[in-house]
Amino acid sequence: MSEPSTPPEVSHYEQACDQAIAMCNGNMRSTIKALIMANEYLEAELTELQAALQAGAPVRLPGARIVKAEGNAA
Repeated sequence: MSEPSTPPEVSHYEQACDQAIAMCNGNMRSTIKALIMANEYLEAELTELQAALQAGAPVRLPGARIVKAEGNAA
């Protein structure tokens, strides 16, 4: 009997974990710290983007049209 195949998204996450650990020379604590720092950076970017949208500023996302707070594209 053959084992069930791993869904592609699981393999993707396994590879991403292996890559992150390798980038930190196998140090798990450093890997976790780096991931927490990256997450905090992304949260700050999101907060800034949300504030800009609430203030009515048009925001251009990479590869996207300008989005205004009203939800209309320009």
